[in-house]
Amino acid sequence: MTLVKINAITVREGSGDELARRFADRSGAVDGADGFEGFELLRPSDGRDIWLVATRWRDEESFDAWVASPAFSHGHRGQAGPSSPSPQGHGDGPGEAAGPPPVSTHSELWSYEIVDLPSPR
Repeated sequence: MTLVKINAITVREGSGDELARRFADRSGAVDGADGFEGFELLRPSDGRDIWLVATRWRDEESFDAWVASPAFSHGHRGQAGPSSPSPQGHGDGPGEAAGPPPVSTHSELWSYEIVDLPSPR
């Protein structure tokens, strides 16, 4: 069953384009991870300040292996703890000592399974 991980990132006013650029700079970094099935960066179109990073994984173990990988660590330098992982780094978070200024103020990791519904008769 496919697992969906969603990182809900609260973006500072005027920082959305920078967030998108940071993801673009790391485009493809997760593509080769075992069990990785897909990625979308969702920009709000209704005035919200929360962007969504949605990834699909074969299973929880595949996602956990990606989070434990050196590639993930490289893309998430300076981010706060395991509650804020995303599949591609946006390079911000509390306590970041060097580099570009933070574009987000908060993030949450949500986890969902895709429900296989029966076909209509």
